[in-house]
Amino acid sequence: MAGLKLGPLVEDKPVRVTLELPGPVHRDLVRYAAALGAQTGQAPVTPERLVAPMLERFMATDRAFKRA
Repeated sequence: MAGLKLGPLVEDKPVRVTLELPGPVHRDLVRYAAALGAQTGQAPVTPERLVAPMLERFMATDRAFKRA
């Protein structure tokens, strides 16, 4: 899986958020974490660590959100 939208994850002070995900979304996050680890040469991260960078990337590329 070349060209993932996320790059290496940066360490930052976390803020705890609790949420429920549908099973298929969690399974996809697990697979994405493995692919990201393989692509970046980092150890695979837990799926929970992907949520924030994915949301950040989504908001950064949402043109309507930027205009607002």
